[in-house]
Amino acid sequence: MASIAFSSGHLSSANKFRSSIRTRNASISCKVSFEGNGNGKPDLQTLTSNQEKLPKLFTPYDLGRDSTKKDKSKLRLLSGTANPTLSQEIASYMGLDLGDLKIKRFADGEIYVQLRESVRGCDVFIVQPTCPPANENLMELLVMIDACRRASAKTVTAVIPYFGYARADRKTQGRESIAAKLVANIITEAGADRVLACDLHSGQSIGYFDIPVNHIHGQAVILDYLASKTICAEDLVVVSPDVGGVARARAFAKKLSDAPLAIVDKRRHGHNVAEVMNLIGDVKGKVAVMVDDMIDTAGTISKGAALLHQEGAREVYACCTHAVFSPPAIERLSSGLFQEVIITNTIPVSEQNCFPQLTILSVANLLGEAIWRVHDDYAGAFEHFSDLGID
Repeated sequence: MASIAFSSGHLSSANKFRSSIRTRNASISCKVSFEGNGNGKPDLQTLTSNQEKLPKLFTPYDLGRDSTKKDKSKLRLLSGTANPTLSQEIASYMGLDLGDLKIKRFADGEIYVQLRESVRGCDVFIVQPTCPPANENLMELLVMIDACRRASAKTVTAVIPYFGYARADRKTQGRESIAAKLVANIITEAGADRVLACDLHSGQSIGYFDIPVNHIHGQAVILDYLASKTICAEDLVVVSPDVGGVARARAFAKKLSDAPLAIVDKRRHGHNVAEVMNLIGDVKGKVAVMVDDMIDTAGTISKGAALLHQEGAREVYACCTHAVFSPPAIERLSSGLFQEVIITNTIPVSEQNCFPQLTILSVANLLGEAIWRVHDDYAGAFEHFSDLGID
């Protein structure tokens, strides 16, 4: 299901890989080269067993829709500067070209946006995650929405693979702001008609918007990737790095042959600071798959992995949708605690943040299909797509 999958641990000494991006009518091949230090990186160990192999969980998105229901010329796909690579992959899957627009910064940092083609009467989809630098990327999204609205677009949909400020979704202490609600209000007031978001930190954030929100679960591509491995289902255990992620981990475990669940109990003493206290569940001699929606400084997940090794886990895998990777995340993740760190490309990962255990999967097909279904007003668009991760 993932449109592109590569592991930096599998790169040759020339640091090259090939990927295939599945499109609606064809397959596009792309070649990416990295400039490295010339040292070959070791292959990752894979889970091997002569016992049960996990089933393929997902199938391609060919559900018999009439792609000619709407005029294709009335769909415009625009990209901000936050993640142009993902935007291009989405366009390739959909068989479209990215819209022509000009984005620049003035000397004082102000953002300027000009559409270089007509969007009058069109359904416009703007792909722009609000990843670091969050404030700048958020403001760019707002200006793009405003430009489309003033250019007489019929509808404007903000496609936000990573929704920044999502962690500020409630008050945990007195006199705190709820920034997730504030950002939702700003996006709505800027003129967005709909939001497509991927793996929000908490489902309640959907209710902060006064416009329709389609919540897409990017962890579907991670499940598909794990299902492609040869895994002994009896040795597998899914681990939630904290109590708040139990529902997410339980749903993940159910897809992996209903694997058992373990929970890491932690006490947080401050923002980005966590301390592991206890482990609920049995991981001795098992392959532990830790599941979370994002990795920021990697404090929570690395301390959890250390605890799992202390409790006898044979191998530990880390899986998340959003790789924020704030320092010192790379040092923690590459320290040897993890057999493999599996993420998606909702946030771009720079070359210097790649390490041998890192695997990046693409959500381009998932987002591209969601865009088509919204544009087509496809009856039952998301009811029949729920197994693939779209509400």
